[in-house]
Amino acid sequence: MFNLSYKTQRILILFGFLTIPVLLSLTFSYYPALSLLYYSFTDWSGLGWEMNWVGFDNYKEIFSRPEIFGVFKNNAYYFVGGLLQTCVALYFAIVLTSRLKGRNIFRSMLFIPYVLHSVAIVIMFRNVYHVQYGSLNIFLEAIGLGSWQQQWLGNPHLVNFSLAFISIWKYFGLTMVIFIGALQSIPADNYEAAKIDGASGWQTFRFITLPSIRSVLELMLILTLTGALEAFDIPYIMMLGANDTHTFVSKTVDMAFKFQQAGLASAMAVVLLLIVIAFIILQRKLLFREEK
Repeated sequence: MFNLSYKTQRILILFGFLTIPVLLSLTFSYYPALSLLYYSFTDWSGLGWEMNWVGFDNYKEIFSRPEIFGVFKNNAYYFVGGLLQTCVALYFAIVLTSRLKGRNIFRSMLFIPYVLHSVAIVIMFRNVYHVQYGSLNIFLEAIGLGSWQQQWLGNPHLVNFSLAFISIWKYFGLTMVIFIGALQSIPADNYEAAKIDGASGWQTFRFITLPSIRSVLELMLILTLTGALEAFDIPYIMMLGANDTHTFVSKTVDMAFKFQQAGLASAMAVVLLLIVIAFIILQRKLLFREEK
């Protein structure tokens, strides 16, 4: 009954192994993605299934309304903050990879913010940034810098810096742990050979450490870029878009669920995806060109 040829058995086994992954991919990845693309060409409100085909009108609206596409300037704060976070995290990773006493305690302390819920973090930093009772203004007053006290969330020139700092504070520990893992994979023999040859600390970092963690650096820059473009939870929970703090994702959420313009929100999601892909390709071409 089961006297099948070797070729038939091979085809059945391959078919059996591939069917479930392909079905799962089609169900949870490709179908939702194609649906999103379709909705972006309609005037769907997000309620019911009544919709009309509007062509590229949603895309024209995105690029013609400054209050939609212009919010990308706020994402720039998170990108610059992410670059700063990557540099500082690499420095701390190098320090905490050395034979520093109590380094595991410092690693844990720096990683804890990452596991905190965003709502809890927002509540914490509301107490930090409060104008009258915030710990930041109280600290400035205590050290004689009372003139530096600010409305950290009320001043339109400072609010996005304040929000970007919270993102740096939260994700710094994760970046540092990833760098520590990469640094620990570098053979100690390389450093010992460099030390015997009389290399300085900077030369060791420049010619051994950086080339060894090049792929991790590339990954972190991609994560920084995508994280900045998709910044949402902390600014939205903290400010709900007030005081010109909308990011592109929070604007998309408002468009879909507050203003019931799901078709336009779908087009914004597609535009964000294309921008992320374009920046990743550009970044790989310019910064991490393969050596021939």
